Amino acid sequence: MDSSDPPAGRRSVPPESWAPARAAARALASPILRILQIEAASGILLMIATAVALVAANTQWSDSYLGLWHTQVGFSFGSWSFVRPLEFWINDGLMTVFFLVVGLEIRREIFEGELSTLKRAALPLAAALGGMLIPAVIYVALNHGRAGSAGWAIPMATDIAFAVGVLTLLGSRVPTQLRILLLALAVIDDIGAIVVIAAFYSDGIDVVGLAFAAIGIAGLLGMRAAGFRTPLLYVVPGVVLWAGLYKAGIHPTLAGVVVGLVTPVRPWFGPSGFAEATQRHLAELETGDKHDLLVRLDSINHARREAVSPVERLIHTLHPWVAFGVMPLFALANAGVVLGGADFTGDSLWIFVGIIVGLAAGKPLGIVAMSLMATKTGVANRSPEMWTGGLALVGVVGGIGFTMSLFIANLAFKPGPMLDTAKLGILVGSGIAMVIGLGYGAFTLRGRKPAAEAPPELPPEMPPELPPEVPPT
Repeated sequence: MDSSDPPAGRRSVPPESWAPARAAARALASPILRILQIEAASGILLMIATAVALVAANTQWSDSYLGLWHTQVGFSFGSWSFVRPLEFWINDGLMTVFFLVVGLEIRREIFEGELSTLKRAALPLAAALGGMLIPAVIYVALNHGRAGSAGWAIPMATDIAFAVGVLTLLGSRVPTQLRILLLALAVIDDIGAIVVIAAFYSDGIDVVGLAFAAIGIAGLLGMRAAGFRTPLLYVVPGVVLWAGLYKAGIHPTLAGVVVGLVTPVRPWFGPSGFAEATQRHLAELETGDKHDLLVRLDSINHARREAVSPVERLIHTLHPWVAFGVMPLFALANAGVVLGGADFTGDSLWIFVGIIVGLAAGKPLGIVAMSLMATKTGVANRSPEMWTGGLALVGVVGGIGFTMSLFIANLAFKPGPMLDTAKLGILVGSGIAMVIGLGYGAFTLRGRKPAAEAPPELPPEMPPELPPEVPPT
């Protein structure tokens, strides 16, 4: 045995660690890890960020709070510079990562999830369409011909973090099928929001910008075709695409969606390939030869990375950063409504009413009505766990439209009383949907048995895109 090998009894702990200090660190870390594993934690953090923003915007810290987001940040190279307010870097920069995760989730769901077949997608597709159309119709009916008509898409969105958080707070009596329906509905909802943003909330199209965007997309597709699997390599064409969309007048965050949709979705090795490669290298390991050990560890690490697809790996890596970093920071920068700046007269009042009614009433009505219509006409099937009361619960929590609604509001209105009124309407409408969801959920779920914890389904193993002999890129 090599002299550097630790005794067998010490291999379960890091070398040179002190047992009491390690035990204390684990005791402190365990509660944090448990919190991060709860889906509702992201919604709770969003609520805290929203409360902080509201307090900061309406107290003696208001000037400092508002001034912070207008701090100029950027970079320069010679005579060229790109300097924008901090708010821009959050809303147009960091939110690109949010949209990247959305694109990755859409890619996964279309490949092997709830959107992989028409039969599986029929019910969430119908629910999502109803949940987008009815709120928009209500808003348009109340604001037709008024100055606030541009905000028609604001009540169409569902905030998945808050919605899932409410179901989590309702406990294990919420059937698994209802949670899956909500997740699939939210993914389709995001697709609808992306289409709406691209089609209706983009400025005049610049041809030069489109050319740069096309170069970025060609680079992404070319790298995927060449078998490049390392995510960092896609940053350069992704930045070119972002810059092209920005210059073209299309919201640049949509670059994240495009990158997500072209990310490889098939694993190279798969679970069994990883196990086989690892066992082979361990069996052939030459004891005492450190160079051979390092080479084989590199090969095992490559097989480990490719045990799952780049899509799954990126979602696993980026989702916590988005849920606990990007989204709370976005809320902190955008939810700080100056209550005195909101206007409840004239056209602004109808913006406020249209958003609240669209979210709190239009969303549940559209989701339930379209779901029942789809099942009664035979277009979609639903299990006994998706009874009418359960669909209504999904519809109510679907009316929580926080993050994406705020994002669309910033595109629909310029800074001023209308934007402040719209943001306040989003907060009030989402808050009403949340309270009703918790109350109705507790009522409709009483007496139901807790849902059994089922093991997660493993996707069928896919053949490798490239032979394992190809060296990692």
